[in-house]
Amino acid sequence: MSSELLVDLGEDPPAPQLDQLKLSTIEDQQWPADDSTLSKSETDLSQHFDAGSPHLPWDHPFYDIARHQIIEVAGDDNFGRKVIVFNACRMPPQHQLDHHKLLMYLKGTLDQYVESDYTLIYFHHGLTSDNKPSLGWLRDAYREFDRKYKKNIKALYIVHPTMFIKTLLILFKPIISFKFGRKINYVSYLSELEEVVKCDQLLIPACVTEYDNKLRASLKPAAQLPMSPPRSPPLPNQVFGVPLTLLRQRSPYGDPVPVVMRDTIGFLSKKGLEIEGIFRRSANVTLVKEVQLRYNSGETVNFGEIEDVHLAAVILKTFLRELPEPLLTFQLYNDIVNFSSVSTENQVAVMKTLLESLPEENYGSLRYLITFLAQVSTNHEVNKMTNSNLAVVFGPNLLWGRDNAMSLSAIGPINSFTRTLLDQQHLVFP
Repeated sequence: MSSELLVDLGEDPPAPQLDQLKLSTIEDQQWPADDSTLSKSETDLSQHFDAGSPHLPWDHPFYDIARHQIIEVAGDDNFGRKVIVFNACRMPPQHQLDHHKLLMYLKGTLDQYVESDYTLIYFHHGLTSDNKPSLGWLRDAYREFDRKYKKNIKALYIVHPTMFIKTLLILFKPIISFKFGRKINYVSYLSELEEVVKCDQLLIPACVTEYDNKLRASLKPAAQLPMSPPRSPPLPNQVFGVPLTLLRQRSPYGDPVPVVMRDTIGFLSKKGLEIEGIFRRSANVTLVKEVQLRYNSGETVNFGEIEDVHLAAVILKTFLRELPEPLLTFQLYNDIVNFSSVSTENQVAVMKTLLESLPEENYGSLRYLITFLAQVSTNHEVNKMTNSNLAVVFGPNLLWGRDNAMSLSAIGPINSFTRTLLDQQHLVFP
C-alpha cells in the first residue's frame, strides 16, 4: 500500500459518459435504479446541519441517515489531515435508506473540511446485494463532488477490497480523473492502516475486525501478519501520548504548558500568522515522525532551524490529539456537547465555570493555545483562518469521546463550543 503524499496534477480532459461503459462483467450487476430525488430545499445543507444541536432529533431531515453512523469523523491521521470514515457494513437494506440523502449527508460532513487536506477511509466489508446502491447513484456521487471536494482529498483508502470493487473501479475508469485515480489506495489488512492513522481512533465496526481476523487466519503460517505493528516501549523522556500531569512534573520549573506547545506556538507566532491556510495543510510524515522522536528522546527541537510552518502546525495538532485524555477532559464532554442549550447571555459565565474546573495544567495549556489562536484569527484576512475555520480544525483535537471517533451530531456542538470560546476568549480568560 502506498501512503505517500499525493499532489493534484491539474484538470483532466472531459471523460466519456458512463452510458458508454459495458457493465455486464460485474457480478450481480442488476442493481435497482435509484429514482428518488431531493427537492432544492432538501439539498440546501446549511439549514439542516445545525452546529448548535448536540443530537439530531427524530424529526430532523437527516435523522434517518445519522442514526446509522455510516459516516464518522475520526480526528487527524499521521500526516495531520482530517479523517472521514465511511462504513459500508452499517448501511441498511436499500428500501430502508434514502441514498440521495446519504449523499447529501456525506457532502454536509465534507463541507466542514474540504478547505483543508483530508483523508477518506472506506470500509468495504459488509456491502451486500441487499444494501449496495445503484450504479447510477455511484456515478452521480462521483459527479456531485466537484473540484472543491477532490482538490484537497489527499488519499482514499479502500479497506478489504474485493474483486467486485476492483472491477467496478476499472469499469468506472473512463469517468474518474487521472489525478483522483492516483489517490485511491487498496488496504488488504487493518494493520496496514497504521501507516496512515492509528486504528484505535477509528472505532472500527466489530464485523470488520472479525473479517480481518479471518483473512489473517487464512494465511499460511509463514505469511502471517502481526495484528498491528509492534509499539515501541515508552521512552524515559516520552512527550507524545503522555498525560499533562506527568509532563508538568518533569518540567524543571513546573510549567503547566508542555514544551511542544511552547515551541510550536512560539515559532508559529513569529512565522505563521500571515501564512494562508495555516493549520489546513498536511506535512511530510517522515519529518513529523522525526520531530516526534527527537522530542521523545529528550532532544531540543528548534523550528527556527527547520523553517517549516506547516510542520510546526501539524506537530501542535498531533501533540493535542495524542494526549491520553483530551485537553478539555472526558469529564466535561457532556457539558460541552450540550452547551448549545445555555442561553446566550449566560454562555460566558457557564464557560468560565466549566474551564475553571479543569486541572491547572489543562487550563494553562488551553489558555495559552486559545490566546495564540486569537492572534491567528486577527490576521484572518491574510491567512484565511477565521474563528469558525479554527474551530473546525481544533475542535476535534480539543475534545473527543472515550471511543475516539465522533459522528456529525457530536462534532458540530464541539466545534460550536470552540468557536464561542474563540469569540469570547477575552472575557473567558481575563
